[in-house]
Amino acid sequence: MVAGALARLGTVTVASPLELVRTKLQARHLASRELGAGVRAAVAQGGWRSLWLCWGPTALRDVPFSALCWFNHELVKGWLSGRRPKDQTSVGVSSVAGGISGMVVATPTLPFDVVKTQGQVTRGAVEAVRTMPPHAASPWLLLRGTRAEPGTRGLFTGFLLRTLQAAPSCATATVISTNEFDRIF
Repeated sequence: MVAGALARLGTVTVASPLELVRTKLQARHLASRELGAGVRAAVAQGGWRSLWLCWGPTALRDVPFSALCWFNHELVKGWLSGRRPKDQTSVGVSSVAGGISGMVVATPTLPFDVVKTQGQVTRGAVEAVRTMPPHAASPWLLLRGTRAEPGTRGLFTGFLLRTLQAAPSCATATVISTNEFDRIF
């Protein structure tokens, strides 16, 4: 769990600007050339730090997801494997274990995904990639605000799609990352 959490924390920090740019591109239907100009303008206005908009909700989504996904993967893989030695676990068992784990862990982390996306998308055009000011709400206050407006159901918007996306993603990642891919060939 600790290794998964630490690895994901580093990944979130490095990939956060890319996630922000991708979300903006999709939400505003921008071409890549338009987005580049927007990023340059935002950096000029808000500094490089502005590229990590909604880093908190992203970290609160991804770090627990990764930690729990790997933990659950090992548990489910053990249950599915029975008494077989760990090194004799089939690729299929590992894949199913990863898929189940991803589906289970997608649910408690979904509210942070909703808050992250809303925070990145609802900023004005000038604030396309600006950071929140130091006095801005914490991820917990953003969660409360999202819950207050559309209700608790709003925190789980996209539940089915996120769950369906997490299953194959985690199934593939766990197989490849645990070096079980070599057994296929």
